[in-house]
Amino acid sequence: MKPLGTVLGKATAALTVVTVVIAVVLNYFDDPVPVKYTSMTEDMKTLEENFRHQNKSCFVLGASGETGKVLLQELLERNIFFKITLIGRRQLTFEGKPYENLIQEVVDFEKLDEHAVAFQGHDVGYCCLGTTRAKAGVDGFIRVDHDYVLKSAELAKAGGCTQFHLESSRGADKNSKFLYLKVKGQVEADIEALGFDRFSVYRPGVLLVDRQESRPGEWLARKFFSAMSAMGSTAMSIPIQAVAKAMVSNTLLQPEQKAEILENSAIVSLGKSAENK
Repeated sequence: MKPLGTVLGKATAALTVVTVVIAVVLNYFDDPVPVKYTSMTEDMKTLEENFRHQNKSCFVLGASGETGKVLLQELLERNIFFKITLIGRRQLTFEGKPYENLIQEVVDFEKLDEHAVAFQGHDVGYCCLGTTRAKAGVDGFIRVDHDYVLKSAELAKAGGCTQFHLESSRGADKNSKFLYLKVKGQVEADIEALGFDRFSVYRPGVLLVDRQESRPGEWLARKFFSAMSAMGSTAMSIPIQAVAKAMVSNTLLQPEQKAEILENSAIVSLGKSAENK
C-alpha cells in the first residue's frame, strides 16, 4: 500500500491539471456584476465613520456557523454598530474584551412568535442561518433554511428593521429541480415580498474555509477550488472571509434598487474593497 502522502500528492497534481482546464473555461462564464452603487468610489473609511455616527444596531442569525463566526468578527473589528445582538438557539461562549458588549437572545425557532421581542429595535439584520439535507433530512432542511429564515425576517420587519442581508447560494432558483437551490431561491423571493427598504442577497460559490476536522474528500475539494481562486476565477468559489467583508461593506453602500442579488464575483469585489480601505 502506498503512503497516504504519496497518494495525496498525486491526487493534488492531477487536480491542478484539471483546475487549469476548468479555470480557462470559466473565464468565459464568470459571474456578471449586475449591482451598481452610487457611492462605490467613496473612501471606505469615510463611509464607516459616517455610518458609525448614525448609532445603528444590528442582529446576526447563525453566528455559530462558519460564515456567521467570521461575520461577527468583521462587525466587531470595523465597529460600525453601537449594538450587536446575536439571535440563536443557544448561548454562545466568547473570550476577550471585543465580545464583552454583545447581547445574546436565546430563542426556540419552533416557537418564534413567542420571541418577537428579540427581533425588535434593530436597524439591520444579517442572516447566515442554515443547515444541510445530510444533517437535518429533507423536512429539517426546509424548516431551517426556509421557515426559520422567513419567520425571522417577518419578525424583524415588524420590529422596525429596514435592512436585511441574507446569505444564500450560487444557483439559487425557486424553480430549480434541485431541493437545495429551490429552497434557497424560494426564501429569497418570500423575503423580498416583505418589502424591506433594503434587501441584499449574497450568492457565494463554494466557501473556502479550513475546518478543524476534515475528510479527505473535503480536503481535496478545498485544494481544487483554492487553486481555481488563485488562478483568478471568481465563478465557483470564495474565501469565507471575503463573504463576511462584503456583507459588512455592502451595508455602507447605496444600491440603485431596494432588492439586490450579489453573485460570487460581485461578493469578491466587495470583499477586496474592504481589504484595500
